[in-house]
Amino acid sequence: MICPLDDESARRLQDCVAGGGVAVFPSDTVYGICCDPDDEHAAQRLYALKGRPAARACAVMFFSLQRALAALDDLREAEREALAALLPGPVTVLLANPSGRFAPACRVDPATLGLRVPGLDGALAPLAAVEIPLLQSSANLSGEPDARTVEQVPERLREGADLVIDAGELPGTPSTVVDLRDLQEQRRWHVLREGALPREQVRDALAALA
Repeated sequence: MICPLDDESARRLQDCVAGGGVAVFPSDTVYGICCDPDDEHAAQRLYALKGRPAARACAVMFFSLQRALAALDDLREAEREALAALLPGPVTVLLANPSGRFAPACRVDPATLGLRVPGLDGALAPLAAVEIPLLQSSANLSGEPDARTVEQVPERLREGADLVIDAGELPGTPSTVVDLRDLQEQRRWHVLREGALPREQVRDALAALA
């Protein structure tokens, strides 16, 4: 069943994920598919639906920067400053993960955590009520184009998910990926994929940390 994004469907999303389910949901970039980042069984189900290689990591998404910072209490000062400069927004950051959190998302590289905190303007505002993190990936078959509408999400994913939330047409450009793992010790960062946030804006946001 496809539900429009509102306060009720945002609550259903949290309940679905907390209960071990898999959901298709909107973000500030493209449609995603998600599950509990601490539930290996749910992660395996998500990977099977997408046909995603088992070794490839997924990001963990929080719907509030404050919740992310509270959960990741071993972040270092430079990392916290960088997150405050870049997030929320259409960016995935790679962070050192010394505590090995969210192993089902990190897969074969438990020392690295991908983090997303989307912007929740306009129609996405109800998602701010989701208090738990999500293991998330784009709602497409592995290697296929991203979905900017629910109709573009492959039928296999829509039918295989426990919940599908529709927020209309999204921007359609995936997040920019920024590697912050060298920031604390070496004051270096790297754009691994330029997406919705241009490289120049990343540079400007992090200029004070160089």
